[in-house]
Amino acid sequence: MKLLHTSDWHLGRTLYGRKRYAEFEAFLAWLAQAIDDHDVDVLLVAGDVFDTTTPSNLAQSLYYRFLCRVASSRCRHVVVIAGNHDSPSFLDAPRELLKSLNVHVVASVSVDPADEVIVLRDGRGDAELVVCAVPYLRDRDIRTAEAGESVQDKERKLLEGIREHYARVCALAEEARREAGGRIPVVGMGHLFTAGGRTLEGDGVRELYVGSLAHVSAGMFPDTLDYLALGHLHVPQQVGGAETRRYCGSPIPMGFGEAGQAKSVCLVDLETSRAEGASTAAVRVSMLEVPLFQRLARIRGDWAAISAKLGDLIAQAPESWVEIIYEGEELVGDLRERLEACVAGSAIEILRVRNNRVAERALEQSSCSETLDDLAPADVFLRCLDAHEVPEAQRPSLMASFGEVVSGVLESDARAS
Repeated sequence: MKLLHTSDWHLGRTLYGRKRYAEFEAFLAWLAQAIDDHDVDVLLVAGDVFDTTTPSNLAQSLYYRFLCRVASSRCRHVVVIAGNHDSPSFLDAPRELLKSLNVHVVASVSVDPADEVIVLRDGRGDAELVVCAVPYLRDRDIRTAEAGESVQDKERKLLEGIREHYARVCALAEEARREAGGRIPVVGMGHLFTAGGRTLEGDGVRELYVGSLAHVSAGMFPDTLDYLALGHLHVPQQVGGAETRRYCGSPIPMGFGEAGQAKSVCLVDLETSRAEGASTAAVRVSMLEVPLFQRLARIRGDWAAISAKLGDLIAQAPESWVEIIYEGEELVGDLRERLEACVAGSAIEILRVRNNRVAERALEQSSCSETLDDLAPADVFLRCLDAHEVPEAQRPSLMASFGEVVSGVLESDARAS
């Protein structure tokens, strides 16, 4: 059996005002073709299908058209879980209709963990794979908040909740495997942040639990799983060095920090022993590189270096979106005008300019010259703590409380929209 593991499509995402539907459409067309070319039996989508909880009509159209195309291919099953960017209710709404296409959607945790155990069957009706389709676990799904609890208490309860949830779901999967004769593999899915996971500047990956890192260790996943397909981190990587515990990464670069990074999906070959009582599968994982549909480039340095690199880019990759970071000693007040003159007549588009030298000079004169666009809410709050000389011992609890407030505001905004 062959599986294809992908995640973090973020359909509908923009980059400094530029819509990226052409890239998403090109990726999904490539993915559908890859499924055919490699005779994929099961497609696993490990969360963050959409970039927001209220995706546009065009983003929805891309998603449903792709599922219909895959349903008409030789791929027998699609399993989709929700990520932290997805709306559980939105993703779950067409679940019963999609099930008729052998598309299985698990968008949220229910009272019965058996709802996250999906037994996939072949054309004869025989069980061929058990999937532990665990969606993004929200704070309220896995812990009960208590008055006066510390940051450490919250993190401990979150990690315990995640571990216990996977243990319950995997125990049910093991039971389903025994009922099927003990000869079929079990695959896990999840959307979370593991300890030691690599991220990149500007990739949009954020902490999942406000006021707590709650990074899951590789040892928290049961040995029952023959393969673990994770989403959330955009850099392709193994979990704890394990060949069969993986993030496939995002299929297109989400920000300039990912410019030049090779994107991929995971192709997983499962071969189950036919020996009586066998309960594990031989697993081989290979990476399929995703083509680059829109080139991004980040150029930094002084004016001489930037102008030279822009010249090279125009000659080598003319249809690029570019971020410029000026770091020269000379104060260049007309940087934007110089840059536009450099790329005039070419297909280069400069989406963002950061003039660090101007910012440094302004900061020397006034501490209020930064814009909020340059700072995250937590950065602003830290500045306030610094300004009021709040003792270090009091900061963790204050940061946790602030995080809860921000989380509440964001959830209220999501409900209002």
